[in-house]
Amino acid sequence: MKNMKSNMSQLYTAMFAMLMLVLVSCGGNEKVGTQNMISGSSSKTWKADKELDAAGNKDKLTKEEKAETMQFYSDGRFALGGGGSLQTGTWSFDQSAKRLSLQFQGADVSENFTVEQLTEKEMRLVGGNGEKMELKAQ
Repeated sequence: MKNMKSNMSQLYTAMFAMLMLVLVSCGGNEKVGTQNMISGSSSKTWKADKELDAAGNKDKLTKEEKAETMQFYSDGRFALGGGGSLQTGTWSFDQSAKRLSLQFQGADVSENFTVEQLTEKEMRLVGGNGEKMELKAQ
């Protein structure tokens, strides 16, 4: 009888642990969509809406940052422009790793961002230093 109670107790504990695991893994409403949400069917333009520093404090966008746009093309190219300058390069998105990589033309290193949220109208990126940038589709 004691073994049966012990086995039932272990079974309930295991079931409770599995239920908690499912609830925790399904929690949150952060969505990371598909690559097509970044570029649209041929291209899509994004503009910075707000920026947070690594501590989570709002960092005011400069006039130049507000004027910048980033256009992603479905063939893997991008263009970053504003204030009379234009930078181009290639981009890739790893949905399973939630990683957006930008390789600027003529640069030896790439910029990598964690994609915290991606919908048709909004993209939230986290830089390696913890700063966050929220972009809105135009």
